Order: sequence, then C-alpha cells, then structure tokens
Amino acid sequence: MPAKLNAISLNCKFFRGLGDSSRLSILEALCAGPATVSDLVERTGLNQPNLSNHLSCLRECGLVVSAAQGRFVWYQLRDTRIAELLELAALITKEAAQGMTECARYE
Repeated sequence: MPAKLNAISLNCKFFRGLGDSSRLSILEALCAGPATVSDLVERTGLNQPNLSNHLSCLRECGLVVSAAQGRFVWYQLRDTRIAELLELAALITKEAAQGMTECARYE
C-alpha cells in the first residue's frame, strides 16, 4: 500500500503543477516545439521574470529540459507524452465543459 500512496502523492504533485495557469500556458506553448524565453514570452503573454520563474519550476520538476545553443537557451518538453496528455485533457474538458463550469467545488 505505501507504494500506491507514493504514486498517488506524485500524481497529485504532477497535476498541481499543471493546475497553475502560467505553467500550463508554458507547457502548451512548448507543445509546438522547442523555444527560447523570448519565444515563450511572445507565445504566452507572460512577462519575462514570471515566465523564467515558472520555467525554473518546470525544469526542477522534470517536465521541461533546456539546452544552450550559442547565446540562447532552448526549452522543450522532457517527454512528448505531456503534449498528448494536454491534448487529451482539452478533449475531455470540451466534452465536460458545462458540468465543469457549473461546479462550485473547483473554484
């Protein structure tokens, strides 16, 4: 049972990370492929300090990797299944939109 609880705890942390609109916006932007901070600022509308802070979090949590190329640092999803998960989530939420909109428990 402890291994299952550990897996549940890790999944909770994973979904908590996705529950932040800035981090989710960055991950969605990275679904299009590798990007620099400047690219991500343009794609997400986040300001650079805020974006860099969230990128650092995503990197530390193992969801995003970075690689320096010349003067730029490029960021990308560590695992392409994250893009698949976000696509699947979009389909599910589209189908459940009315119930989710009316749900008072997830405010």
